[in-house]
Parts: sequence; C-alpha cells; structure tokens
Amino acid sequence: MTDEPTHAGGPAESLSWETLYGETAYICPGFDVQRERVRLPDGTESDFDYLSDSESVVIVPFTADGDAVVIDEWRQAVKRVNRGFPAGGVEGEDADLAATARRELEEETGYVADEVEHLTTMEPANGVADAVFHYFVATGCEPTGDRELDHNESISVETTAFEDLLAAAEAGELRDGRTAFGVCYYELFG
Repeated sequence: MTDEPTHAGGPAESLSWETLYGETAYICPGFDVQRERVRLPDGTESDFDYLSDSESVVIVPFTADGDAVVIDEWRQAVKRVNRGFPAGGVEGEDADLAATARRELEEETGYVADEVEHLTTMEPANGVADAVFHYFVATGCEPTGDRELDHNESISVETTAFEDLLAAAEAGELRDGRTAFGVCYYELFG
C-alpha cells in the first residue's frame, strides 16, 4: 500500500506538472511574482504565474488570564483596519520558527510569552501563491517587551476574550483570513 495521495485516476504522480524553466517576472518589497513554463500531465505546455512570498509565523497569543492578544492594523489593499493576530515573515537568519514567533510577537505587540508551541502549518492560497503559515500558540504573555514596528506598520494592541474572537469569526466579522483560520483551528484542535 502506498502513502501517496490518490484520486479516481491513480496516484498523485499522474497529476504532477513538470517545470521547464522559471524566472522572476516582478520584484517588490514583500513579495515577488514568478513566471514558469510548465508541461501539464497531458503534454500541453503553458505559462504559470504565482506570487512568491517568504514563509510566515502567525501567533495565537494568550495572557496569563486567558485573554487573547490582538492587533488592529491598517491594511492598504482592502482600505480598512483589520483585527488580527500578530504575524510576520521568516527572515534569512531565522532557523528556529518558535524563536521567530517570539520575536514577531514582541515586535508587533510588546508582549513576551512564557511558552510557545507549534499549532499547525498551512498553505493559505496554494493555487496562486507559495505562501506557508506556521501557527504558534503563545501562553503566559505579558507586556514586558519592546515594540519595534516596521516602517509601514500602523498597529494598535489590545486584549480580548477568545470567545469574542470566535463569535466574530462565526458572524463573518473577523475578516483577516490568517486570524479567522487560527481562531477556528485553535477552537477545534488547540
């Protein structure tokens, strides 16, 4: 028996695309656009463009009292403030993802965690992007650190009951996808 995923037509290998060549079509701060020439399983050749982004950590942080630490951040692409969990890109020198989660939590919120534990990893939009989110639960968070916001971050910090975040997700009011997923996943499996 194979551990490979299968579908009605056989093993997943029969679905694989062959990358013939690739190039960076566009570079900007934060992400790149990659263009690849691919051969599909039926032999057809085609171009495929996708957003290339560094891996990220998303932190689901809780104070010692059990409240969630959240940020309100301006999101220019959607022209509004979104409530969310702190998150940030994995940088070149980041070998330890838990340490990256601790760093991002402190930089964005000023909170420092007693414990940080991996929750899950997901690919949020793998049809159009190579982004990977590593979720971490941070507990015992206290506002004893130093915030160091990036030049393009407009963020305020507060605490809220996790149940309020869950209710907002259920009502469709928690619009930040990373956060909505984190809230629901933590509620189901955390």
